[in-house]
Amino acid sequence: MTGYGATPPEANWPNGARTAVQIVLNYEEGGENNILHGDAASEAFLSEIVGAAAWPGQRHWNMESIYEYGARAGFWRLHRMLKGRPVTVYGVATALARAPEQVAAMKTAGWEIASHGLKWGEYKDASEADERADMDEAIRLHTEIVGERPRGWYTGRCSDNTVRLAAEEGGFDYVADSYADDLPYWSRFGDRDQLIVPYTLDANDMRFAVPAGFGDPFEFEHYLTNAFDMLHSEGGRMLSIGLHCRLVGRPARALALKRALDHMAGHDGVWFATRLEIARHWAATHPAPSFERPSEMSKDRFVALFGEVFEHSPWIAERAWGLELGPTHDTAMGVHAALTRVFRSASDDERLGVLNAHPDLAGKLAAAKRLTEASTAEQAAAGLDA
Repeated sequence: MTGYGATPPEANWPNGARTAVQIVLNYEEGGENNILHGDAASEAFLSEIVGAAAWPGQRHWNMESIYEYGARAGFWRLHRMLKGRPVTVYGVATALARAPEQVAAMKTAGWEIASHGLKWGEYKDASEADERADMDEAIRLHTEIVGERPRGWYTGRCSDNTVRLAAEEGGFDYVADSYADDLPYWSRFGDRDQLIVPYTLDANDMRFAVPAGFGDPFEFEHYLTNAFDMLHSEGGRMLSIGLHCRLVGRPARALALKRALDHMAGHDGVWFATRLEIARHWAATHPAPSFERPSEMSKDRFVALFGEVFEHSPWIAERAWGLELGPTHDTAMGVHAALTRVFRSASDDERLGVLNAHPDLAGKLAAAKRLTEASTAEQAAAGLDA
């Protein structure tokens, strides 16, 4: 939850750019739920039919034609518009298998094709074994279709196992199932550090297909330009833009997208990049930190290192170890916060014992105002200056 805090790292984007702009084109058409594909029901998610419901055992002709528009018209409109820019495609493997001409066009344009899973589906209730099997099959099928394995992964409607499974798979330069930051960051899973390149659900045309989303193309354009202007004024940030062939591929929305991208391109210091380019830049510029993490220490190790912070009172570190320690405690401030929580919640006798173990805390030096400035501040923080 702490993230980069008050001082995010310098992104050091190439050529001194202030902002990295990353365009994602989701290619899902052909990977959606359809009884023709062996699914139990029709698709119900992200279309012009707001409030659509799945039809068990039936085809939904209108829904199918909306998805078909994305493949046969929307994709090509966006391809003509974007083929001169770096783009990352989130490709659903079964959708790519049904789109040889579109895949060829993606490759000719030099776009990165990342994996968007095996099918366009929901994994919140999937078993870990089933999700891992689908991930493996998605990688196999993607490699067969594209000619190389995907270097990026995004499930979308993921489970709480997804990011860990992708990290454990071991072949991804980045995972995108996160919306937690404006910059890439590292997450640790076991003994592996996995780079996360966060995605977006706000600067995303999916909000045309949800209640209280974008009501018209001008709202979309205005939102994208506002997001860019804010990030560009801050400098050293990344703007992700999420697109879908069947949504922003419609004429009025496509024009709004074009105007927003032209606005961004009209500024100096803008780096349009694929997610893979951003991931490799970040890994080279900000490699995964290597240090002993307090949240991962055994109790004995934690107490050995921090048991004397409150001198002669190792019980404070013992109890602090039993708190809900996580990555936010893997800093000096985080450890200090855990230790002081324990001290403040201790009984009067226990806190008196800390003073007796270190009499100068409230003894002659304190009374004579001869404590160092740091010790005086420490006393005040612990409530010992009353």
